[in-house]
Amino acid sequence: METTLVLIKPGGVQRNLIGEIVSRIERRGLKVTGLKLIHAAQETVEAHYAEHRERPFFGSVVSYLVSGPIVALAVTGDNSVKAIRAMMGATNPIDATPGTVRGDLALSIEDNLVHSSSDPEAAAAELALWFPEGTFA
Repeated sequence: METTLVLIKPGGVQRNLIGEIVSRIERRGLKVTGLKLIHAAQETVEAHYAEHRERPFFGSVVSYLVSGPIVALAVTGDNSVKAIRAMMGATNPIDATPGTVRGDLALSIEDNLVHSSSDPEAAAAELALWFPEGTFA
């Protein structure tokens, strides 16, 4: 069993896709073990994307994530990191396979609806950042 992070970005919240995304996760057999609707602090988003600080898109990604409410989810299950990554689809929705969240619901890389942890180590660090209150069962 492993736990991973999913963020539903402001565009997904604004478009009322929370239920659709959570439903897909649950139908896959994964368990939502943490969920909160928040207005992300700029410091948290900057820490989350710190590895991209020198890239040209860093400022716009940070601005976008703090522009409206987001949903942070802790998702637990067998192979949850890989399963969630496959379910979300390619980062650029134009390249995402139909049947994935991005392939079905997103149109641009700037508003690709979701973030998911890239590997178990990133998941642990990201969960600690977004859910500092503790671990999940």
